[in-house]
Amino acid sequence: MLKASLGAAVVLILAALARTKNYYIAGLVPLFPTFALIAHYIVGKGRSLDDLKTTIVFGMWSIIPYFIYLATLYVMVDKMRLEASLAVAAVAWLIAATVLVGVWVRFQT
Repeated sequence: MLKASLGAAVVLILAALARTKNYYIAGLVPLFPTFALIAHYIVGKGRSLDDLKTTIVFGMWSIIPYFIYLATLYVMVDKMRLEASLAVAAVAWLIAATVLVGVWVRFQT
């Protein structure tokens, strides 16, 4: 129930921000590190400090797939419908994330 309420609150905040003169701030709200805080707490409590630091560094590299998603979406919204643009951008993120994990695994072991 709490998770659903938090999710609904975020959606309402995004919708409210999208209607203001500072609508672009709606792009910042989803980047609040909610899940990162949870992940870092769990890893930090259950694993070594080195494992936590590795998780943090991987998180830094994970910005690349998100950037690829945004860049793809920026280009595609001029070329196709919004829904199709979002789908293409999501696939671009998935491909970039897969490549990132593959490269990470290859060079970390």
